[in-house]
Amino acid sequence: MQSTSSNIDYKELYEQQLIQIADLNEQIEKHSSVTAELREEVALVTFELNQLRKMVFGSRRERFIPAPGITKAELQLALDLHAETIAECRITSASRVEYIRTRVEVIPNKPKAHPGRMKLPDHLRRETVILQPDQDVRRLNKIGEDVTEILDYIPGELYVRQYIRPKYAAPLGDGFTTVIMASLPGRMMEKCMAGEGLLAQMIVDKYVDHLPIHRQLQRYERMGVHIAQSTSNDWFRATMNQLTCLYEAHKRQTLATGYLGADETPIKVLDEDKKGKTHRGFYWVYYNIGQQLVLFDYRPGRGREGPNDILQGFQGYLQTDGYSAYEALIKGPASS
Repeated sequence: MQSTSSNIDYKELYEQQLIQIADLNEQIEKHSSVTAELREEVALVTFELNQLRKMVFGSRRERFIPAPGITKAELQLALDLHAETIAECRITSASRVEYIRTRVEVIPNKPKAHPGRMKLPDHLRRETVILQPDQDVRRLNKIGEDVTEILDYIPGELYVRQYIRPKYAAPLGDGFTTVIMASLPGRMMEKCMAGEGLLAQMIVDKYVDHLPIHRQLQRYERMGVHIAQSTSNDWFRATMNQLTCLYEAHKRQTLATGYLGADETPIKVLDEDKKGKTHRGFYWVYYNIGQQLVLFDYRPGRGREGPNDILQGFQGYLQTDGYSAYEALIKGPASS
């Protein structure tokens, strides 16, 4: 349909279209079979009716401005619409919308090659179990074998090292005898029930694996060995005293540098005199940057006694946070 002429009465055209559609619907109801031509005609008239509706109530670029004398109420009656559905549209703002067309290509994931089972280290002890078939294979030729390795574990074993020393009576003459018996091998702590292997394991469990002493004792309890807490504490104290020589060697090696870092940090310490109570102690930490060695020195306070004792005789550069306790160490241009 053309809408170039302003003298066309679209209201009249719209009414004619309504009448034509009503006639076509009556024909469809009267005839049981609807021909293809009639269907095409109904579709064409419906399309023209929709075009007229757009011209009257469409957007600004599609809307038809009726000729003078045609009111909005007349258009409403012609289109058989309710008054509340008619609204006047105005363009208040406009924005430009740009679209980017992308093409997505789906690449199927390639299955990763299975790395295979981890090879177990060669230094582990192998416990070999040979499994023979149930059939009689004595007259069959062996053509190969299949080896399956499983990583297994058995708990640590407590055992008793028993020394048996026979005693011999040796004559001395004149009717006198003496007893001959082998001496016990040297030990780290004499008259201690615990061997060096057990003491070393307990030290490693506590200070390397951070397993408290009472949990270690619970583990030994499950293995059928009861060790009193007070006894284990005595073992630890005596072992630490034996390790003092190693601490002194580590201290000399850490301080044998020309550049050292130092700092202190507070730590809660259990009070032996007051059960369940703690007091505030300090760890003084010294770091050899070149060899990456760390020296820990515990002190009950934060006074200058700690660094004065540890750093006595140190010649080099000392990096600190400016705490006043280190100022007494400055003795010349070679120390700072």
